[in-house]
Amino acid sequence: MAKPPSSRDFQPHRGEDEAAGDGVRHLWGRLSGRPLKPKLARMMTDVLPTIACVPDEQGQVDLTALFGGTAPDRLWVEVGIGAGEHLAWQATANPDVGLIGAEFFLNGVASAVRHVDDQGLNNVRIMHGDGRVLVEGLPPGSVERAFILHPDPWPKRRHWERRIIQPAMMDALARVIRRGGILRLATDHADYQPWMTRIALAHPCFRWLAQGVDDWRQRPGDWPQTRYEAKAMREGRLPLYLSLERWGD
Repeated sequence: MAKPPSSRDFQPHRGEDEAAGDGVRHLWGRLSGRPLKPKLARMMTDVLPTIACVPDEQGQVDLTALFGGTAPDRLWVEVGIGAGEHLAWQATANPDVGLIGAEFFLNGVASAVRHVDDQGLNNVRIMHGDGRVLVEGLPPGSVERAFILHPDPWPKRRHWERRIIQPAMMDALARVIRRGGILRLATDHADYQPWMTRIALAHPCFRWLAQGVDDWRQRPGDWPQTRYEAKAMREGRLPLYLSLERWGD
């Protein structure tokens, strides 16, 4: 296995060795942006209700009911889908996989629903809400692959507890990802890279799959670029890509 990236690889923020927080219930960030155009507004009123993932009163997600009477044998989950390009790409490339994407930003949800509607994707469900709630509501061992790509870095030190990659979130992911399943993480933010690496690699139920430096510097062929990553690269920020396997007890 390749040697994990060190702080020298990422030029981290001073104090990056401070202990991470472990809360998963709080939600921060913008809930909406500019007003939706008519088509996107229609996506929210007419299309989203037909593909919406809504946990029950106990916070649980009934996969059988969600997917029309048959829970998918292969379930992939994306926490924070942005505008939905990655989710739609994976759904198109993997029609035998059921996918659930979660996003609390209204404009991003509307864009993702548009991708699903325009491409006629029947294997996608979307949760308008906090992806951590989605993960906590899924059955144990139900997820084959999970993605958290370019989450909000919350760069100010006083906001580090708001970062989604925390020990408790890794615990929640370890509960729902089946043994042999894959967790993919990415960030283009230099201060978040050592944070994400340290917390993810420290969890006893995940092992890093990298064998060389290209494994965290280059995206695999089945990992499409998002608009956020493209913007980061135009601005000179090089992303970190982590692929981890769920193993252990």
